[in-house]
Amino acid sequence: MSDIHHLGRRSVLTAGLASAAALGGSWLLTGCAGAEAAPVLPAAAAKGAPDRGGTLRIARPPASDAETLDPASSLSAYEYLGALYNRLVRIGTNGELAPDLAESWEPDAKASTWTFRLRKDVAFHNGRAFTSADAAYTLRHILDKATASPQAAVLAPLIDPAKLGTPDAHTLVVPLKSPNAEFPSLLTHYNCYVIPDGSAKSIGRTGIGTGPFKLESFAPAGPGRVTAYTDHWAGRPVLDTIDFYSVADMSARSNALLAGQVDLLSQTNLDFATARVVAASDRATIARVKNAQWYVLPMLTTEKPFTDVRVRQAMKLAYDPEHVVQVALQGAGTAGWDNPVPPSDPAHISAHPKHDPEQAKYLLKQAGHEGLAMDLYTSSYDPLFTPMALAYQDSAKRAGIRIKVKTASADSYYTQIWMKKPLMATYWFTGRPVDQLFTQIFRSGSSYNETAWSDKEFDAVLDRARAELDDTKRRELYGEAQTLVIEKGGAMTPMFADRLVGISRKVRGYAEHGFEFDYLNIGLKGA
Repeated sequence: MSDIHHLGRRSVLTAGLASAAALGGSWLLTGCAGAEAAPVLPAAAAKGAPDRGGTLRIARPPASDAETLDPASSLSAYEYLGALYNRLVRIGTNGELAPDLAESWEPDAKASTWTFRLRKDVAFHNGRAFTSADAAYTLRHILDKATASPQAAVLAPLIDPAKLGTPDAHTLVVPLKSPNAEFPSLLTHYNCYVIPDGSAKSIGRTGIGTGPFKLESFAPAGPGRVTAYTDHWAGRPVLDTIDFYSVADMSARSNALLAGQVDLLSQTNLDFATARVVAASDRATIARVKNAQWYVLPMLTTEKPFTDVRVRQAMKLAYDPEHVVQVALQGAGTAGWDNPVPPSDPAHISAHPKHDPEQAKYLLKQAGHEGLAMDLYTSSYDPLFTPMALAYQDSAKRAGIRIKVKTASADSYYTQIWMKKPLMATYWFTGRPVDQLFTQIFRSGSSYNETAWSDKEFDAVLDRARAELDDTKRRELYGEAQTLVIEKGGAMTPMFADRLVGISRKVRGYAEHGFEFDYLNIGLKGA
């Protein structure tokens, strides 16, 4: 899976939570009137230390029957990964790279070879010691075509699996095909969790890793449980157990939280009205994560009229992102101005073309598409898709663009609509390093390039940025790449949304870093 799309997931409501679904979405609607007088949504999760022990109950979206615990897979059970595994490198609390299974790393003079020094005090859940052989095997597994890992498209142009070096048990040497000063950041992706050497055929079932929890049970598309791994190298986790439930839709997950049947809603960005109901309740509240998701209206550049860059530019100039933020998010986010790099990223550039419906009209006339009419596909898969689409529709009509919003089934949205229709709504989690973002979603030929945009100039700038060792110059090159995406690319980015996460009032230690939370330190008060 990608971090957003759980391709092919099926709706499954576990029996243990069926009563929550019976409450129905109507309960939330009737509660909204009473929430109008509710205080402003919390800015963050509750502070304070959790008590040792207890069970955290997580409700997650429905999954495919082909779901697996193999972290390299496109169908990996995302919510389990941070509990079961570690990576070589992770994203720290400050957004910078931080050690995980690698204590340190350094490049050669040209950033053509990277050497990772690995921890010596780490064991897998089966008691076997973690070594450089496991780290090398993990990379080879990702690059193996049979694995079909989404991260292979990012790493394959850089790594020859046959040339990985393990000079001793705690040193991994990675020669690159071309210099890359940002290479360690690419290993922070969740597909890069480390698995034991030789485990490719079994890892999808066993979940054997080095993480703070070990697997007790797992059913694809169904419930599962992990328990504390007392010999974890970073110390025992706060919790004793985490139970996972696959729950059919957002309303059912929200009502399960309000009924006290679960403690945390995973991968569920609550709409503003529902979030206010949750925050006003006695049992639950909201953890608000600033600009955690970026929302996109991708234009498929291989389909007319978006093959013409003038049409793409007109679509961007036609609407006001500030209007979309106010209508779709009620201000709980930041205008994107068609730049996918979030404002918090050090590489972010603030320069962008202004909203200009008259210039949009001019470009459309020049392109022969005056009075353009387009279908914009959305679904209930995410609660913000339709409000965003309607806000775009309203704003763009001042440029003479007629948008018809069409609602597709949530169950098949990412198999029948995404990357198939010329104009649709989607979203991604922020937190990925800038080179990962550009390589995976915008570079020519990437399987996750949702606009099918191919631009030689952009690819060349990205290559130059990777090879540049000077931090300031490299950041300038990533700025050039952003300008090209804004001015020529097919992705409209109206907004970055604060993620509104539903959690029990008992939860303590909830903190997100790079689109996942800290499984080691999260816990419950009164456990």
